[in-house]
Amino acid sequence: MKTTHFLCGSVVAGLFLPALLATEGPYSPEDWPASVDPNATVHFVDTEGLFYPLGALWYSDMLQIRTGGDQVTEDITIGGHHGKQVTGNFLNVADTFYQDWATQPVIDILVQVYGNEALLNAAGEPRDYTFLTGVLPDLNFPVGGQIPAGVKNGKWNWVLFRIPNDPRPLDGERYIGSIPGNAAGDYSAGGVNGGTIRFEGVPGLIVRVIAFGSQGAFGEPEQVNKFLPADACDPEPETNLVGIDIDAGTSDHLVVLDDGDQTVMYADDVGPADDQRRAVAPTGSFLNFGITGNYLGQPCNDPRTVKVCVEFYDDPLFAGANVRFGPEAYATDALGGVAVAPAASRHVMAGSGQWIRRSFTVPGVNLFGVNAGGLTAGPRFISENGLVWVSRLQMAVLRTGDHPLAGVDPLEDCVADPNICTDAYGNYVELDLQSGLNDGLAAGSSGGDQEMIIEEAGPAGDRRMAVRPAHDDGTPGFQHHYLNFAILDEALGPNSQPPAHLAICVTYYDDPALTGALFRPEVYQTEVNGSLTLGFTSGDVAVAIEGTDTWRTAYWEIPNVKFNGVNQGPQAAARFFVGDKIFFTNVKYAVIRPCGPLAGVNLLEGCKPPPDDIMLTAVREGGDIRILWPAEAMGFVLQETTSLTDPQWAPVVEVPEVVDGSNVVTQTIEGEAKFYRLIQ
Repeated sequence: MKTTHFLCGSVVAGLFLPALLATEGPYSPEDWPASVDPNATVHFVDTEGLFYPLGALWYSDMLQIRTGGDQVTEDITIGGHHGKQVTGNFLNVADTFYQDWATQPVIDILVQVYGNEALLNAAGEPRDYTFLTGVLPDLNFPVGGQIPAGVKNGKWNWVLFRIPNDPRPLDGERYIGSIPGNAAGDYSAGGVNGGTIRFEGVPGLIVRVIAFGSQGAFGEPEQVNKFLPADACDPEPETNLVGIDIDAGTSDHLVVLDDGDQTVMYADDVGPADDQRRAVAPTGSFLNFGITGNYLGQPCNDPRTVKVCVEFYDDPLFAGANVRFGPEAYATDALGGVAVAPAASRHVMAGSGQWIRRSFTVPGVNLFGVNAGGLTAGPRFISENGLVWVSRLQMAVLRTGDHPLAGVDPLEDCVADPNICTDAYGNYVELDLQSGLNDGLAAGSSGGDQEMIIEEAGPAGDRRMAVRPAHDDGTPGFQHHYLNFAILDEALGPNSQPPAHLAICVTYYDDPALTGALFRPEVYQTEVNGSLTLGFTSGDVAVAIEGTDTWRTAYWEIPNVKFNGVNQGPQAAARFFVGDKIFFTNVKYAVIRPCGPLAGVNLLEGCKPPPDDIMLTAVREGGDIRILWPAEAMGFVLQETTSLTDPQWAPVVEVPEVVDGSNVVTQTIEGEAKFYRLIQ
């Protein structure tokens, strides 16, 4: 009961005097921390509406949690309360009266968070929390502090961050509370993307209360950031997989549940004539499976991502009937918290008359289960608008951290979209600006920090139409270092498919005026343990301009690209960071499929550079010289020049012959120096 919320102002002020005497947490999540100052300015949002203002300058209706794009949040019930979970990358909070902070040099941010592993780094250790303030193009990224490792306790906790509200170099006004004259984008709440202060890189964060206050409004971080210990629990077992084969009549620590609203029926002749199986189907809507003997762990263990591989029959009667099948509800904790898997992730039956084997991945699953009858369980399945028969099911817990099975996916060969193993989706797109070709790929949207200019470029004898970042020719104030390309008409398949192994080949102008400038595909969308997040290539894959005054090619492979795009929709791959006015004239993408008739096929194989151990070797034999290189270096041409000061590279006219695993070219020496290279 929140009795303090109903006291008169003078009594409340007296009640919170101990805050000045360094009262310390851990504080109950059911009320404001005792360290707060009711006389301070505070704006807050409470996802349940259970917290009340404590003073005349406390406002409960000022903040809003934004959602959409890369700052998506979803409702979740966990730890006995309703909150918001970050399912994108960022948590963006909008303050209707953001101007209140224009004179505050420091802003305190009090948050009630659920103590899960998303609060720490991948090693389970404290990390810096970075915030984004300001509006485009002038942004600031202050660090608000760290949270002690004890916060991962499976409970609701108060945490306090503190960020500086620095003056903007442009006009001397503070980043939070004012809008500069050159503002761009959605700055309706004084920040980016409709918000005021954005939490950076916090996928999986679960919040219940967020409050902005003047410095000291909530006490000091060292007072607030103290936590109750986690409840005692046996460690996670060294297991990760269970399964049941209805057709074979075998079970590995998994049983079909048959009670309440999840009763089932069995049949022996399900499927096409050449592949009939014994299978199970729900008599109503729900199909649930219980794990015996706590084989995968106990409800007190941390929630984990669960991957389920299921084989089900796509009955011809389902054609056009909108029959859907997939995970429905799952437990979020051992207290009865339940979440619902996105309906969009369910399989839509086509009526193919075939058995389908595919996977579903659900993050944040607690093994308490839903209606599991005393057993543990993963997600419960739903069959909508028709009864779907299941012949086999396997369930894996994807372990993390220092567990012996961390990073192991025992169901790696079970894909989320069987169509990637067929020819249903394209594998190749190309943009060629010189010829005007847009084969599934086009220049992306130009604006913001990725303004792009298309014009003629290249050496005097080979001018081509090409695209470059505006760099310092664009809107003042922006860092125009990016190129982005749009994938047209889902040419490489839908966003619902699992991350793709993508090969990228670009033809660029190796401009002598830009020697040393770097470029690379940098940021892209990917999926980690069932959640969409940002991925970044490492800086060491960048290509440097060498200044040869020629058109050259660069090649990369990224093994885990989702086509949701970054600052480019509806589909894109990786956004390119380009350190100067470097021109691209041709861009190609190819998906290397993991299965099916095109498994392992790379349509850009010829663009790959030779491996590091592929070298040119010269052997002199009398008046001749033999140039050798490994025969496996496919798609490469031997070129020659007589000078490296002003190189004029030209293909060697002699046709190589293969001798003992090497390509061999023999030339007669005529007194002049010659230099050779392999080029794609």
